[in-house]
Amino acid sequence: MTTKNKNLSQAQKPEDKEQSEFEQKLLDVRRTARMAAGGRRFSFRAVVVIGNKRGKVGVGIAKGADVTLAVEKAVSQAKKTLIEVPITKDGSIPMKVEAKYGSAKVMLKPAERGRGIIAGGTVRAVCSLAGITNITSKIIGRTNNKLNNARATIKALEQLI
Repeated sequence: MTTKNKNLSQAQKPEDKEQSEFEQKLLDVRRTARMAAGGRRFSFRAVVVIGNKRGKVGVGIAKGADVTLAVEKAVSQAKKTLIEVPITKDGSIPMKVEAKYGSAKVMLKPAERGRGIIAGGTVRAVCSLAGITNITSKIIGRTNNKLNNARATIKALEQLI
């Protein structure tokens, strides 16, 4: 094995480890367009939640020429915005919290062991990737925007720190 190949294999090992550390969930993909001289130019916006199921979770958003590029950029963005979530021994949160982001309002309440994650799609994704196993939540806001609901959930979880 040459030194070039050895360095290449060593460079790949931390990347593989980093990918396995965080699980990711794609929340939303939207096609966006801008007008150019020849007509519309399309790109894609991806919203991704990542977490290690041991208390760290983050939300990322990015645009790219194709979906895979947008998802990769969103994962990179989510790694920069990771927060640490305190989880009780029952797999819940310590206290009731509410947060508002834009027109999205989210309420999170602790639940006893065995209750499970009682939450809507976006809140469920964020809580499960954070490692919370027992929680009750409600999206009170008047929006179906998954990005704002995810950011409101993250904002509520930040209050626990």
